[in-house]
Amino acid sequence: ALPRTGPAGLVEDTGDYEAVLDAALALADRGGFPARRRRSEARGRRRGFGIALHLFKSGFNFTETTRLAVAPDGTVELSIGAQSGGQGHATVFAQVAGDRLGIDPARLRVIQGDTDRIASGSGTGASRSLTIGGSSALLAADALIGTGRAMAAQALEAAPGDVTYARGVFAIAGTDRRIGLAALAGLAAQDGEEFAAAAGYRPEHGTSAAGCHLCEVEVDPETGAVALDRYAIAQDAGRIVNPLVVEGQIHGGVATGVGQALLEHAIYEPGSAQLLTGSFMDYALPRAADLPPFALALHEIPSAHNPLGAKGVGEAGSLGAAPAAINAILDALAPLGVTRLDMPATPHRVWRAIRDARAGAGPEPTEAADD
Repeated sequence: ALPRTGPAGLVEDTGDYEAVLDAALALADRGGFPARRRRSEARGRRRGFGIALHLFKSGFNFTETTRLAVAPDGTVELSIGAQSGGQGHATVFAQVAGDRLGIDPARLRVIQGDTDRIASGSGTGASRSLTIGGSSALLAADALIGTGRAMAAQALEAAPGDVTYARGVFAIAGTDRRIGLAALAGLAAQDGEEFAAAAGYRPEHGTSAAGCHLCEVEVDPETGAVALDRYAIAQDAGRIVNPLVVEGQIHGGVATGVGQALLEHAIYEPGSAQLLTGSFMDYALPRAADLPPFALALHEIPSAHNPLGAKGVGEAGSLGAAPAAINAILDALAPLGVTRLDMPATPHRVWRAIRDARAGAGPEPTEAADD
């Protein structure tokens, strides 16, 4: 039962591991695998099915700060320490704050990593930007509403407890007296002040996100070439702010894991320690043509360990991809006697493993520059 504390002291907060596994199996059409395997064998190929499950811990031991400032034209400047490297942070942070404020996220201008505006922040890493940074944006929006309520009470000559807030407007309950965010910012500017608020957030515990990856491959036993044919993922993503961003993060993570499993290899010359794979002509990365369409099921199981209910997904896709791909290859080659395969599973390594198994020899030690 959850929550529970593991041997290392890490707390698993929420999840439904069985539902994640069932969803992945449904997407992968496990029942149709025997027929697909027979079709592959008819063409001289070996087909394998691999599974990998993971429990991803993220979002702890760091502090993030968000500052919101309203301009007289009604735009809101959101400054935060976290910096995007293509993950869609600006879109998601604007959504979090905009939804809390009840305004169009397009009215928010996101500024990342500017120390003139934010004195401290933990930056980006460890899949924590939404769980910690997003939570700080949520709390900053609450703080801005609190500051605005006090300002509106003074402007409308009412007690703060009588002031309500909804969709960018403060009002006195039961009357027609009201004032918007932009007007309050204008009043503050007249006095040489700023309508702004900030909040920091540091979680006591991280989040737990379960995922399941199912991979099918075809292997050419004559050449060792491996082709990914089908791929299914089920992922607990916590509270989902933007499904498109989450899907993109998981798809990119799977591509990263597949690259580790099949292609990427830093090879050094034994005598000189010179890097031999120093360019993308030699160090292979996965391309779109190397990947099958991904079938993805997202499970929205909010975390109990942050106010946003979010869970990290930035690295979740990569965690299950490499073991799922390798397990699929080993399943395909099991009838040939192959029981071990080191990453990356290049055609040469796969072919050599098949050769050794047919010869009745064990796997050869991996050489640094044998590929």
